[in-house]
Amino acid sequence: MRPNLSEFPKYPVPNVPQQPHVQPPTVFVYEKQRWEYRVVTHDVAEMQRTGEDELNALGKDGWELVGVVALPNGARFYFKRVLS
Repeated sequence: MRPNLSEFPKYPVPNVPQQPHVQPPTVFVYEKQRWEYRVVTHDVAEMQRTGEDELNALGKDGWELVGVVALPNGARFYFKRVLS
């Protein structure tokens, strides 16, 4: 049996409420945030001595670790914090 295409409603369908367009929430930033950066490089021998204690001390001062790059003899740590 073949459907009769003339029986199908045309768009928009009458008597069917249309859904309103929902816009995602907008976040307004009134002050431009400025950042301060710090780079710490350690050799393998230094990393065994420092480690968590130094990272925790930097965190208490507001520094956030945002990246680590492995070097042939150690690692380079990248930090940022809001400039006050």
